[in-house]
Amino acid sequence: MSPQSTTATSEERPDPRQWRTRRIGVPEPDYDPSAPEDVTILPVGSPATVRSYVRELLRRHRRSFVLIVAVNSVAVVASMVGPALLGGLVDDLAAGDRELQLGRITLWFTLALLVQTVFTQQVRLRGAMLGEEMLADLREDFLVRSVGLPPSVLERAGTGDLLSRITTDIDRLADAMRKAVPQLAIGLVWAALLIGALCVTAPPLALAVVLALPVLVAGCRWYFRRAPHAYRAEAAGYAAVAAALAETVDAGRTVEAHRLGARRVALSERRVAEWTAWERRTLWLRTVLFPTVNLSNMLIMGGVLLLGGVFVLQGWISVGQLTTGALLAQMLVEPVGLILRWYDELQVAQVSLARLVGVREIEPEGGSGTAPEGKEVRAREVRFGYHADVDVLHGVTLEVAPGSRVALVGPSGAGKSTLGRLLAGIYGPRRGEVTLGGAELSELPAEEVRRHVALVNQEHHVFVGTLRDNLLLARQGAEDAELWAALGAVDADGWVRALGDGLDSEVGSGGLTVTPAQAQQIALARLVLADPHTLVLDEATSLLDPRAARHLERSLAKVLEGRTVVAIAHRLHTAHDADVIAVVEDGRISELGSHRTLVAANGPYAALWRSWHG
Repeated sequence: MSPQSTTATSEERPDPRQWRTRRIGVPEPDYDPSAPEDVTILPVGSPATVRSYVRELLRRHRRSFVLIVAVNSVAVVASMVGPALLGGLVDDLAAGDRELQLGRITLWFTLALLVQTVFTQQVRLRGAMLGEEMLADLREDFLVRSVGLPPSVLERAGTGDLLSRITTDIDRLADAMRKAVPQLAIGLVWAALLIGALCVTAPPLALAVVLALPVLVAGCRWYFRRAPHAYRAEAAGYAAVAAALAETVDAGRTVEAHRLGARRVALSERRVAEWTAWERRTLWLRTVLFPTVNLSNMLIMGGVLLLGGVFVLQGWISVGQLTTGALLAQMLVEPVGLILRWYDELQVAQVSLARLVGVREIEPEGGSGTAPEGKEVRAREVRFGYHADVDVLHGVTLEVAPGSRVALVGPSGAGKSTLGRLLAGIYGPRRGEVTLGGAELSELPAEEVRRHVALVNQEHHVFVGTLRDNLLLARQGAEDAELWAALGAVDADGWVRALGDGLDSEVGSGGLTVTPAQAQQIALARLVLADPHTLVLDEATSLLDPRAARHLERSLAKVLEGRTVVAIAHRLHTAHDADVIAVVEDGRISELGSHRTLVAANGPYAALWRSWHG
């Protein structure tokens, strides 16, 4: 692709701000990481959406949660046998009992230790299994919802944010799902049982927990009021970095042609600086939280020892109760630390989860509009632009009769591809209307539109798997004879039959590497199988040499007989075969008619035709 054509594609690229904008603000007035700005991203799930999805996950795996709580309870109760036995032993010694039953105590301690070991191992195993099951569900849910997103949403939002959710957010959630959720459940049950045991064994010592609680609550409240926003900004900052880098790489030729390298590098450095500023912010928040947690642990242990000493001297509790209480308080340090540690991890995970489930808030484009009652495609006084104040198309009117062949020709950047996407239902007009059989495309559900109209552009994808799998994406259940017929229609059956395994040949990563022309043929064969009655071909044969493209288009003409075809191409032989030619210049249709009529008119099309033929 030449720099000129790349530039045209870039100019026709939608402006994401027209769709949805989130502001990455700052939590405090005195903190300003390099002038925050509006950053466009896909929706971030609201707290209600996140809670709804979490409840859904819990319902799916409620049996596993109940099992892990039960197993963990047994393990925690078994761990408290040792302190209880030791406290009883101390009381016996204090009472002057010389007939200590050390054998019985040792036996009970050994049995409790064995039960604790077995059930702790089961807790870890069940927790890991639960985490993997929830992570698998999350990945599947996100993949299914992402695949079902309307094409216009993805085009407007770009790829950087979606890629960062698929990669970074999934990675962050992986650790949370595998460890944080099970460990948090374990820690909560553990802490609750220990506090309950402390209240039962030596109720006065529970005051030590009450003394430490305000410090812990104040520190956590301060932290968790600031952490979610900071983590959201950090995640969005990373998405902005990914978007800037991906766009620079994708438009590398344009960047070189227009000498934009320094500007793109400066943009990337600014995005990285904003992202790292938020990284430092979240790190600073953690440096405040962790010392607060350590202080609360010291207060609990110190309070138990100091208050316990006073209570023993007053005769309110025994030395054995103090011993058991001190051991239980010491044991309480671990689950409290576990809860706060993994709850902090869940703050990161919650942001990633909100970003992942945010795609659930995207409503399907279109609604319950009237079903098409025909196959005629019409555009009436259509105005459309990617920026709020700049139109690409200006009052375009075009009628495409059923079964006709319409060619859109014109210079690069004139708006041909934009008009084609409007006719295919990818975008909705800002003003005017685009209808199919009298029904407005923008009011039809996306799936209904795709049943009638298909867009094929220069980007063709071959998925990892067999050739048969790639073809069946267009129509599940198609017979092999139909697959071969579709391949034959696009002149691909010859090279496919030459493969050792034919339709069962593996393609993609680890399999056969297909050429760009072969990838186009596979995509066009899928189009034949999908069998829509209206096709929009946006330079669909651009990667083939002129002779092969001409032969392929003639083959397609036979297969697509009786179907409506809107072809966008620079190769004017496509226009020569069309019933109607629309010349698009500066977002307007300047000429409309057949090849012979337009050549005779000696206007813009005639000039293009003479230029094409030298």
